Amino acid sequence: MNKNIIALIIIIVPFLLLAQKKKAEQLDSVLITSSRIDLPFLKNSRTITVVSNLDIQNSTATNVNDLLQNISGIDIRRRGVAGMQADIYIRGGNFEQTLILIDGIKVEDPQTGHHALNSMIPLENIERIEIIKGPAARIFGQNAFSGAINIVTKKTKKDAVNLNMNYGSYNHINGSVSASKKMKNSHHIIQFSNNISDGYRENTDFKNQNYFLKSTFETKIPITLLATFAERKFGANNFYTNTPVFNEYEETQTSLVGVSTKITKNNLTFKPKIFWKRNQDMFLLKREDPSFSRNFNISNKMGMLLNTAYTSKMGITGVGFEVAQVTLSSNNLGNQERFLANGFLEHRFTFADGKLDVTPGVSITYFSDFDSKLFPGMDVGYQATDNLKLYWNFGTSYRIPSYTEMYINISNFLSGNENLKPEEAFAQEIGLKFRKKNFNLETAIFSRNAKNLIDYVKETASSPFYLATNLRRITTNGIEINIQQNFKVANHNQSLKLGYTLLDDDYKDIEVYSSRYLINTSIKHHFTAEYQSQFFKNITQTISYRYIERPLDTYQLLDFKIAGNYKSFKIFVVVNNVFNTKFSEKDNVPMPKGNWFTGVTYRF
Repeated sequence: MNKNIIALIIIIVPFLLLAQKKKAEQLDSVLITSSRIDLPFLKNSRTITVVSNLDIQNSTATNVNDLLQNISGIDIRRRGVAGMQADIYIRGGNFEQTLILIDGIKVEDPQTGHHALNSMIPLENIERIEIIKGPAARIFGQNAFSGAINIVTKKTKKDAVNLNMNYGSYNHINGSVSASKKMKNSHHIIQFSNNISDGYRENTDFKNQNYFLKSTFETKIPITLLATFAERKFGANNFYTNTPVFNEYEETQTSLVGVSTKITKNNLTFKPKIFWKRNQDMFLLKREDPSFSRNFNISNKMGMLLNTAYTSKMGITGVGFEVAQVTLSSNNLGNQERFLANGFLEHRFTFADGKLDVTPGVSITYFSDFDSKLFPGMDVGYQATDNLKLYWNFGTSYRIPSYTEMYINISNFLSGNENLKPEEAFAQEIGLKFRKKNFNLETAIFSRNAKNLIDYVKETASSPFYLATNLRRITTNGIEINIQQNFKVANHNQSLKLGYTLLDDDYKDIEVYSSRYLINTSIKHHFTAEYQSQFFKNITQTISYRYIERPLDTYQLLDFKIAGNYKSFKIFVVVNNVFNTKFSEKDNVPMPKGNWFTGVTYRF
C-alpha cells in the first residue's frame, strides 16, 4: 500500500499542474496570529496548516475532532463520536504534548492531556484553525512539545439568527440557535447547542451542551470578550481501562473567559490578554456503583499575557511574557498548586532585499515546583522565487508531568510516579512551500530526538499495574507532503487536497512488556485525500478518504457529504465510514461502522 500511495501522488501531480488556471483565493495574505510575531502565511518559515472557514463548511466533519483527523500528520484517537472524548497526537507526539489555544489563549489542563479537547467549540463559531507542526515551545512554552493548534473564533459581520436541527444514526439529535448583532460601536455573537445520542454501542450514550459568547467593543481601546462553556455527560465504555467488567462513566464541565485588546501606536503593537480557564471532571469506574471508584477533579488556571512587537529598520522584534496560577483539587490526585511564568524574545532579520529571513529566539519558563527551562530556537527562510520558499528551523521542547502522571492511583491498574522527570527533545525540519496561482505544494522532512518521555508501562508480564515511567531516548523521523489544486468545472469551484505523512520511531534499547500510549501505537503511514466539488448552482459535494497504518493495525475510511444552499435554507447529509470498515483508534474501543447524519439550518 505504501508504494501505491506514492504512485498515486506521482500520477495525480501532473494532472493538477495541467488543471485549469483560474486564480483561486490564496492563503498568502492570511495573518497567522498563533505566532508571537504576526506574519502573513507565506512569510512564515515553519510548517503551518490553515483550515479556512470555507474548508470547515465543505468538510465532511461535524465537530473539531473529526475535522482535524483529515489533516495528515495529525492523529486523532477518538473514544466516541460527536467529539465526546478524543486525544490528539502531532507527528508521533502523544496527547500530553500538543498545546490547544482558543484565540491565542492556552487551554491545556494540568490534570491530564485527555482533557485537551474538552474546550472545543462548535464548528459554526470557528473562523479558521492554525496548526503549527514541530516544536513550538520557543513560542508558547512547555506544553507545545510536538505542536500547537490555535482556534480562531468568528466575529459577527451582520445581524442574523440561525436555527439548526440535525438527526442521525443511534438516535443522535443536535439542535442549536445562534444570534449575531452588529451595533454602532460593538458587535456580538451568542450560541447555544444541545447534542444527545443513545450511543453506537453499550454505554456510549451522551448529553452535551455548549454555550458561546463573543463581543467586540470598538471603543478608543478596542476590547474583545470571549466566554465559552461546555458540559458533557457520557458513557465511557473502556475509554480508559482494558477491563471488560468496568462500566466507565464521565462528566466534564469546561469554561473559558478571556478579555483581550490590541493597541497599535506607530511601529509598536501591544496585545494584552487576561483569562480564566476551569475544568471539572467526575469519573466513575462503575457507572452503576459510584462508591466503587469515583474520581472528582477541579482545575483552575488564571493568568495574563502580553505580546509586543516593534518594527524597525532592523526588522521585527517580539517581546512578551505570561504569568499564571494553576490549582487542582482532587480526591485522588490531592490538592496541587503551581505558579508559572514565561518570557520570550525573538527578532526577525531580513537580508538580500527581503528574500532571506532569519528569526532567532528564546523562551524561558519558571515553574514553582520544577526547575526553570530555557527554549532556544531559530527559523530560517529563503524566498528563492516569487512562488518558491525554502525553510529550516530547529528548537528545543520541554514538558513537565501532568498531575495524573504523578499521582494517579487506580488499584491493580494504574499508578502515578511523583519522581518523574520532565520530557525533553530537540527537533528540526527542512521544507519548501510552492504556490502558483491555484496550485499549492508543501513538503517537509523532520526529526525529533527525545529523552525521558513519559508513558505507563509494565516492565514484565507479572507486573501488577501500569506505572508512569520515564522512557529512555526515542527518535522520530518523518516526511510530510501536502498538495492542493483549485480549479473550475462548468464555472463551479473544485478543490482537490492530498496529504501524506511517514513516521519512523526508533525506540533504541527500550524493552518493556507493555506500553499504553507510545510504543507501537503511532501512525506509520498516513494518507489523506479530499475532493470538494460543485456541479450545480446550489449543491456541493465532498469526499474524504484516509489510509492509516499503525504497527499493529491498518485501515481505510471514506466519508461523503452533500449539501444544498437555497436562499435562507441550508441542508446537508453526511455518511461516515461508507464501506463499513472495522477499526479502533484506541485499544478495546471499536469505532462505529457506517453511519449517517443530516441537518437543516434556517437563517432569518
